Amino acid sequence: MSSVALALIGIAMVIAGYLLYSKFLARRVFALDPSYQTPAHRYQDGVDFVPTNKYVLWGHHFTSVAGAAPIVGPAIAVIWGWVPAVLWVTLGTVFFAGMHDLGALWASNRNKGQSIGTLSGRYIGARGRNLFLVIVFLVLLMVNAAFATVISNLLVATPTAVIPAWGAIVVALFIGQAIYRMKWSLPWVSALGVVALYGLILLGDAFPVVLPETILGLSANAFWIIILFVYAGIASLLPVWMLLQPRDYINGLQLFIALGILYGAILISAPTLVAPAFNTNLPEGTPSMVPLLFVTIACGAISGFHGIVASGTSSKQLNKETDARFVGYFGAVGEGLLALGTVIAVSAGFRTVAEWEEVYSAFGQGGVGAFVTGGGTIVNQGLGLPESLSATILATMAVLFAATTMDTGVRLQRFVVSEVGDIAGIRVNPAVATLVAVGVTAGLTFSAGGDGSGGMLIWPLFGTTNQLLAGLTLSIVAVMLIKRRRPVLPALIPLTFILAMSVLALLVQLKGFYEAGNWFLLGLDLVILVAAVWVIVEAVIAMGRARREPADADNADDVDRLVDR
Repeated sequence: MSSVALALIGIAMVIAGYLLYSKFLARRVFALDPSYQTPAHRYQDGVDFVPTNKYVLWGHHFTSVAGAAPIVGPAIAVIWGWVPAVLWVTLGTVFFAGMHDLGALWASNRNKGQSIGTLSGRYIGARGRNLFLVIVFLVLLMVNAAFATVISNLLVATPTAVIPAWGAIVVALFIGQAIYRMKWSLPWVSALGVVALYGLILLGDAFPVVLPETILGLSANAFWIIILFVYAGIASLLPVWMLLQPRDYINGLQLFIALGILYGAILISAPTLVAPAFNTNLPEGTPSMVPLLFVTIACGAISGFHGIVASGTSSKQLNKETDARFVGYFGAVGEGLLALGTVIAVSAGFRTVAEWEEVYSAFGQGGVGAFVTGGGTIVNQGLGLPESLSATILATMAVLFAATTMDTGVRLQRFVVSEVGDIAGIRVNPAVATLVAVGVTAGLTFSAGGDGSGGMLIWPLFGTTNQLLAGLTLSIVAVMLIKRRRPVLPALIPLTFILAMSVLALLVQLKGFYEAGNWFLLGLDLVILVAAVWVIVEAVIAMGRARREPADADNADDVDRLVDR
């Protein structure tokens, strides 16, 4: 199959999912109500609860959930061949990710904008909630620590991305003021923001910023990591409209332009898919495709992190409940398109099979580097852009998405710390909660040495932990649907599949850690496995209880209408 045909078929599949399946979910399953008063209006505080234009909110949600994961996962998973990767990305986006993201947003919106961890206590039980929060915190810890390392590596390896990466913060601050204070028209603000951002990309390509090997006794990587954590901590405390929202919105526009450039280059140059459709010449030590494919590609197919974002920040900014379809489901579509573009870039961005096999010489190889290299080659061939500029555009895209995910991730970690404090009867100040979140994550990042490589220490467990969280989030959605006597199979089918693959993957990794003598990851794997099985049992009990109880009225689960804040 040609790369052009693959791109067109993949795009058609995910767009059809939005036009058809998401409409069914919105009307028949979730019964989204345009007259429902959302938490953003009921609890508007100008900091976290802010009614937001659906396009701006989509930008925040999409770029917060995207990060580097829909690039890293698919770029690694191609080692099994491009056919399995494409099938999981497209079918996963349509039937798994869209349902999960829209469902988490709806569930939180109907419950005071509460996080999925808090909702687990209401719908699964206190024990389930406590274990659920452990899994949520571990996922956020892995994401924030790993993305800090990924961003620092990219800034060092691609110094032309430094100016646009940090200059985007200034652009975002301006956009926030223009929209909320100066009341400028959104199309004009958007156009100015995109022009400014791409102007920064051209400036960065002309003036790369190369740091010395050591700064104040720190390596260049360590220096960038510290700056990133300081920035993320400050950003997490600012009102969402000031930086988080506009930064994510302009990054969302930038991504679709960058995707347009990548897909346009594919259509023009029609590069050959040099990667095998099914790889029968796997490097030694490569794990079995089943179940590892389904946890290696998380973002881009289905990801539990999305449920944390949807219920942690996005639900607090939903202007109308019907906007949830565009924000939640179409956000998943955008990520699926990014993952599909990544698969094509790393499958067709090399000249020969031998060159491809050299990069994919072992499981875990490829990643962001393969995407930037392969995608840069395709853009250079298709549009004639210089290879340096092509690489700068794609590297900037990766850095900005990883950074916006960190922004949101640290804010969400602050919420989790506060929730744990509430359970313990302690009111935690937001600044203190942020210090705890940043301190624990930075401690993990530098735990393996001064280069910050510790950020990847527990990353091998991210895929399984993240997918377990997706299944558990769907279990909460399923309980709510059962209580309302709504169609529940759209939640139960992905729930059952992803939990089965995740638990099986945990067992496979457990064996691998034991054989490698990695006792730290072995112990952590066991903790996650026990917590997951426990929560699964609690969720099954909760679903059975919901079936036996009398059906709830449509708004019976809506604590916004039943309880004053």
